[in-house]
Amino acid sequence: MKTFSKWLAIVTFASLLSACGYNDFQAKDEAVKAAWGEVVNQYQGRADLVPKIAQIVKAYATHEEATFEAVTKARSAATSFQITPEVLNDPAAFEKFQQVQGQLSSALSRLMAVSENYPQLKADGLYRDAQSQLEGIENRIKVARNRYIVAVQDYNVLTRSFPTNLTAMAMSYKVKPSFTVDNEKAISTSPDVDFGGKK
Repeated sequence: MKTFSKWLAIVTFASLLSACGYNDFQAKDEAVKAAWGEVVNQYQGRADLVPKIAQIVKAYATHEEATFEAVTKARSAATSFQITPEVLNDPAAFEKFQQVQGQLSSALSRLMAVSENYPQLKADGLYRDAQSQLEGIENRIKVARNRYIVAVQDYNVLTRSFPTNLTAMAMSYKVKPSFTVDNEKAISTSPDVDFGGKK
């Protein structure tokens, strides 16, 4: 009878361990970190390409100094932001990361808009190559961000679901922040479109 009780206790303990989700938390946390690493990698690739594009555009558009300063300042802010694993668990730091990357995206958009005024720039092979590289990086950023969002969703569902939420509380595992849209209210409102027709 003692042997049976001992084995029953072992089986019960093992089933409790598997139900607690500790190993699932470790696996999903590593998946979030890996997905985050890819996001950071793609953002770094973009930041590395910015000086090349700026130099090419600057050769043609010498009087667009304010645009070049904005790009330089935004790139500096984006590359000086310390990206540590703690960013994933700190909503304020994560928001700051999104903000500096958004500023770089905005500055890059202004830089690319400048090129529209210079047909000879658009014809430059180096510029076309750099623009193509930038488009590729922007697409990879979107894919990497999407993978990160899915990894965070999996982790957060585990954190908030019963019975694994008990493990999350016991081990102080908190939900992780995900990417958000700065202008969510503006983009959720339908735009007014006037095609010039009669009402």
